Amino acid sequence: MEADGYISTSRLAKELGMHVSNVFEQLRLLGLIEKVGDKVELTEEGKRRGGKYLSSPKYGTWIAWPKQIIKVESATPGGEAKKFTEIVKESFKTATALGRAFGIPPTRMNYVLSELGWIQKSMKGWKITRQGLAVGGVQREDTRSGIPFVAWPDGIETNSALRNTIADIQGTSSAPETESHETATTDTKAPSFRGRFPAKFRATDGHFVRSRSEMLIDNWLYMAEIVHAYERKLPIEEDVYCDFYLPEGKLYLEFWGMENDPSYAERMKVKKAIYQKYGFNLIDLNDADVQNLDDVLPAKLLKFGVQAY
Repeated sequence: MEADGYISTSRLAKELGMHVSNVFEQLRLLGLIEKVGDKVELTEEGKRRGGKYLSSPKYGTWIAWPKQIIKVESATPGGEAKKFTEIVKESFKTATALGRAFGIPPTRMNYVLSELGWIQKSMKGWKITRQGLAVGGVQREDTRSGIPFVAWPDGIETNSALRNTIADIQGTSSAPETESHETATTDTKAPSFRGRFPAKFRATDGHFVRSRSEMLIDNWLYMAEIVHAYERKLPIEEDVYCDFYLPEGKLYLEFWGMENDPSYAERMKVKKAIYQKYGFNLIDLNDADVQNLDDVLPAKLLKFGVQAY
């Protein structure tokens, strides 16, 4: 519908070549409209952008947008200026919609995204992280409650890190076909290392690790009641595994035990660069640190907000 230079949301959808339900969802995520009971209403931001209510005897009352709104530029949360059409066409979805695609409740979906390091819990709601921004997430805020949440771009379901994490959690991931998790260029535990050092040291919590030093680290974490995983895949496209992962603090711990070996040292350098590239929290430990874990590790953990004992 058109009237006095204004078009309805359905007409806007037609001009954008989108289904009207998708346009309504994007306008909601942009904070321009909100659902109140069974009605859709304009927000203050929607009014500021030029939205208004129109009515007629034939169609009743509807929300209309000025025609020029599809030509003007608007500032996105990241500060980049984009045309209104481009913003609306960027199909984003909430954790609820994303969870529906995987058969996961929205609350659990948020914890999956948190496990990936894409979001972090705030006092109310969820805030996006550097890693979340890197995969296309955008920060949003509920217009009525003010609670922050994160919206995700269309196609995020194909992200391999997300799919692998969900498969691991649901127990549907397949075991690696070869002994090595990673290529020799990125893993300090390359095939030759894994062949020479099988995971035969049993830690107190039942983890089987590859060296006495790793066993001491694992035992220390267990006795300090710090939840940890051993040889967890990093939530990135590259096939890289860490030594230990601590969900509290989204913290990765690497033990570098063969720094005097040139080939090992080179792989260590490459792996550290990957941690830096993605901005992951990393604790480095060497042989000397392992001999003094009670003094060294609590101080290193505290730097990332993880308190031991």
